[in-house]
Amino acid sequence: MRYIDRNFQLPENHFFLLGPRGTGKSTLLKNHFKDALYIDLLQTDNFRKYSARPERLTEVVNAHAEKKIIIIDEIQKVPDLLSIIHSLIEKHDGRMYIMTGSSARKLRKQGTNLLAGRAYKKIMYPFTAMELKKSFNLIDALKYGMLPVILNSPDKNEALNVYVDLYIKEEVMMEGLTRNIGAFTRFLEAVSFSHGSILNIVNIARECQVGRKLVEAYIRILEDLMIAWRMPVFSKRAKRQLTVHPKFYFFDTGMYRKLRPSGSLDTPEEIEGVALEGLVLQNIKAALPSIDDTANIYFWRTKSGSEVDFIIYGDVIFTAIEVKSSRTIRPKDLRSLKSFKTDYPTSNSIILYRGKERFIRDDILIIPCEEFLMDMQGQFKI
Repeated sequence: MRYIDRNFQLPENHFFLLGPRGTGKSTLLKNHFKDALYIDLLQTDNFRKYSARPERLTEVVNAHAEKKIIIIDEIQKVPDLLSIIHSLIEKHDGRMYIMTGSSARKLRKQGTNLLAGRAYKKIMYPFTAMELKKSFNLIDALKYGMLPVILNSPDKNEALNVYVDLYIKEEVMMEGLTRNIGAFTRFLEAVSFSHGSILNIVNIARECQVGRKLVEAYIRILEDLMIAWRMPVFSKRAKRQLTVHPKFYFFDTGMYRKLRPSGSLDTPEEIEGVALEGLVLQNIKAALPSIDDTANIYFWRTKSGSEVDFIIYGDVIFTAIEVKSSRTIRPKDLRSLKSFKTDYPTSNSIILYRGKERFIRDDILIIPCEEFLMDMQGQFKI
């Protein structure tokens, strides 16, 4: 696949570029900074040399005086380098330092705050439909996800298998995040049923036959590796009793589909519906910083059972979104959005569905899902 421009604004000063493996961090930086000094810590030689003597970085940088941009890939592999980078930045030598990483935990433990105020933090997500343009295929996206490393593979199914194994074996086991890889693997399968649902840690612990605290630790591992999110309930000026538990999502639909075992009781609509919801979410998360960088994503669920999939709330946007896998919209599909609109009359309301027509019903804008994903910036301006 040819190089695809990302809808991504790179800072003009030192920054961290964080995100799961395979999201295209290195490809983006190599394309934009072709003359940079590039140090890849995934390479065994580099990892060994800089682990043994982190101050070697100063020597290497000084030996390449002509290089004004220094890129250190997967910085969490040798977090001791952060203090060296901090020292180099303090010297104001006219260079820009860029660090990529796929593990927030290691960076946080090492004290990334040393660079607070001196290095921006940017998050890289999988491709969006807006970036892929005519190459975007909704059916393939629901099955394989939007990771560049998967879409570039001739065998997407096998690539997904390898990708999941990479996280289980390399990111989790080799980094020492858990000693019991068998229990963690069972947990991944169990938690896959929570994708797009209220997270019930007690039930997951029961299914995995492990303690609740261990399940909580496993979920934090997924969050630290940036491969899962917990979405909070929207409770600002709440007028009704709301649920207090968050919803859970994997960062990419393809990973969810690969981890989620299918059985004879599953219906295609059940799995496809949750996959579509997750696909919409990952596109919104990736696009939102360029639309309203103050906005956060929530869901809304009352104790009586009314639920809205996503609430986008910021200085510019206040929009409630429901995602439907059906090709038609029935009156009952509007109820939760109407309830939310009653409590928050200044909000906008959108339903995304698999149909072909765009129309308004009861002040709710109903948009074909693919149309919304392909022009998300325009859709929020209603």
